[in-house]
Parts: sequence; C-alpha cells; structure tokens
Amino acid sequence: MFLHKHPYEPFLFEGVQKLIVGTLPPPRFTTGELKPGDVDFCYGSRDGQLWRILDRIFDLDLIYETSPVAVTQRKDFLRSRKIGICDIVDIANREKVDASDLGMRDIRLRDLLGYLQAYPTIDTLLFTGGNSKNGPEYLFRRLLREQGLQLIAVSEEIPRQYRLELPLSGGRVREVHTVSLTAPSGSANRAVGGILEYKARKAQDPSYTVLDFRIEQYRKFF
Repeated sequence: MFLHKHPYEPFLFEGVQKLIVGTLPPPRFTTGELKPGDVDFCYGSRDGQLWRILDRIFDLDLIYETSPVAVTQRKDFLRSRKIGICDIVDIANREKVDASDLGMRDIRLRDLLGYLQAYPTIDTLLFTGGNSKNGPEYLFRRLLREQGLQLIAVSEEIPRQYRLELPLSGGRVREVHTVSLTAPSGSANRAVGGILEYKARKAQDPSYTVLDFRIEQYRKFF
C-alpha cells in the first residue's frame, strides 16, 4: 500500500479571491522522484496541462523545468491575479501507485471550509474536475454534507456552476461561486472528445484540439 501524501501546503495569501481545487499530484511529487520538465510546485507535472493553459491565456512565457525560477514564475503570477491553490486531499492510500482519483482509498480531506473562513475574500472555487467519484467537486460535496450544507445549481451546462451559501452570524450568508472545469489531465481527453460543443468545433476546424477547448473554457473563469 502506497501512502500518497500531498507534498505542498495550500498556496494562500491575504486578498486571495479565487482558489484552484484539485486532488493530488502524481505520486512522484510525494517521493521526490521528479522527471525532467516537472516543476516542483502545484500542478507541476510535465504531463499536466493547467500551466500550459494559463501560459497561453496570459502569455506568461513560463519555463518548464525543476528549478526555483520556474516555481517563482508561477507564484508571482498567482499573486498578481489573486489566485490561490488548495487541493482538497491531504492523504490517501493506493494499492496501485498512480495518479487516478478512483484509485484513492481511505481519503483524508483538507479543511477547505476552514480555509474559506480564514480567507473571507475568496469568492470562487475552481475545481479541476467534476463530480465523478473522488473528483474535487465530489469530495467537496462530501465535506459539505458533513456540515449540513449543499451546492445550489447555477448552470448545468459544461462547465457546471454552483453556489455555496455559507452561514454567517446574524442570519447572514456569504456566497461562494464554484466552477467544475474540465480536468487539465491527459486522462480526461476522452471525456472531452465526447462533449457536443467540442465535436461541433472539431467538425468545423479539424485542427481544433482538446487543449484549445480547455483554453477557451478556462479563459472565462481565470
């Protein structure tokens, strides 16, 4: 059994407004056995697409290497856009050493609701995946059930959007918006291929790719 512990603390700071929420990076980030092209930071896998998507959207000219400079580039960008990162899984067990969400067992979650309370400027959660089993939205819903809370549907179109009403003192509520983005991983490419919007764009333009689809989707929310 492999104990898969998240290697990075949440990236949070005063004034943060949006929060990227995933599950766990590939196991090699826990063991420290990074590959050439990996960045030693959240979503730093050379096989992942999040930073390539953001690079395209914001013309960041990022470098993709295991160096302090690559990490600093990403942190500086996040602070400039008031975007934090707080993946929802702290620790999970795995029988097979891979990065699949379905393979996680005995999942221990981070106190994401506690972070929302500690950083009251957060108004949006950007899930890097949806409500499939052990996905970030799925696990967040588990946290909410434990507190007697639930997500309220805003839009059921992809990417699905919800709102959370957090109770405050004096009968007030604080609204937090959530967006369940198409996962920025290669394993989600098949799912993208089945989305009607993607099929229509692909039929019009054969050069249109799953990365193009994600860039257009993410641009609206970042």
